[in-house]
Amino acid sequence: MSSSSPTVFAPDWPAIAAVVLGVTAFSVAQGLTYPLISLTLEARGFSPALIGVNALAFAGGLAASTLLLGSLTARWRADRLIVASLIGCSFCLATFAAFDSFAVWFVARFLLGFFASLIFMLGEAWLNAACPDRLRGRVSGIYGAGMCAGFAAGPLAIPLLGSEGGFGFALTAVYLAIVAFATAMLMFSTRTVPEPSSTGDVFRFFRAAPLLVGMVFVFGFADIAAISAMPVYFVKMGHTEAFAAISVTVLALPTAIAQPFIGMALDRLPRERVAMVAVSVAAGSYLLLPSMQSELAILSVFALMGTATFSLYTCALTMLGERYNGTMLVAGSAAFALAYAAGSGAGSGMTGAIMEAGGPKAGPLSVGLILVVFTAALMISRRR
Repeated sequence: MSSSSPTVFAPDWPAIAAVVLGVTAFSVAQGLTYPLISLTLEARGFSPALIGVNALAFAGGLAASTLLLGSLTARWRADRLIVASLIGCSFCLATFAAFDSFAVWFVARFLLGFFASLIFMLGEAWLNAACPDRLRGRVSGIYGAGMCAGFAAGPLAIPLLGSEGGFGFALTAVYLAIVAFATAMLMFSTRTVPEPSSTGDVFRFFRAAPLLVGMVFVFGFADIAAISAMPVYFVKMGHTEAFAAISVTVLALPTAIAQPFIGMALDRLPRERVAMVAVSVAAGSYLLLPSMQSELAILSVFALMGTATFSLYTCALTMLGERYNGTMLVAGSAAFALAYAAGSGAGSGMTGAIMEAGGPKAGPLSVGLILVVFTAALMISRRR
């Protein structure tokens, strides 16, 4: 049986440290390289369409790793796959530094997406396998904080490292190689490892836990809408581009700081209730945004929006470990990766189209209404 009752055991701290270290390191790398690749290609004269095609290669790598997850975990242990993936990411970044060919960059971007997805899917399964239920919320909160802080810190390095000459890519490649070595050293002290999974298990998880999958889909939808569409909304509403850029930092930093506290709440209160409060606050923040006039008030609501939105993912990750074990942990993490990819794709595409059709204010209002609908779905499921 894949559903589990909470078990009591000592936490596998070296495994938890390895996962948090790995995901934070890759989040820094992704936060730096995602905009850096676009800026470098633009400086070399490539069209926005070709830059978009290069970004699609990353998404293709994510999909490929999910489909191959079963055969990979059947052949190799999950902890060794994480170390190999960190090394693979390091080589991909070194490739960006060493070559100028668009075709080579396309292949490197595909492989970067492939290895990144393995780090996240296997890392989250390992985190839950290594953690007793009494600490699961707090550990998920620390994991979420590391991920948020990494994504926020990455872009801040671009002004320091510059977007020319490949120095940023080379330095990040060395950083990931060092983290891979540290993770390998921690592996000598770990007691746990995620069990192999299969592609069939992933689709079985979709049927078994539609609300958890829906939670991650909604998180992806609202998260990418906040990061990509809301800065455009601010400019269209008459704010400066500098204000739009600052809003993304204001979104990320409070979110990272808040996640350990959300984790504490998850360990002390009913977890479904915490998730319902998170999605309700996120919905309220989106619906309130168009009525805000003061820039300070807008940024305050935006910070609350980011915190509540990301808290949905922390809730989903905690509830995954609470309810499932064995092969379904890896399957659940893979299902989460697919749900986030689908949600973020829908969020960026739909919000932009809605703003084009109905004006700037239609963007945040539409996301808020979608979150209200999901809040209602959670309330109905709790009453059953």
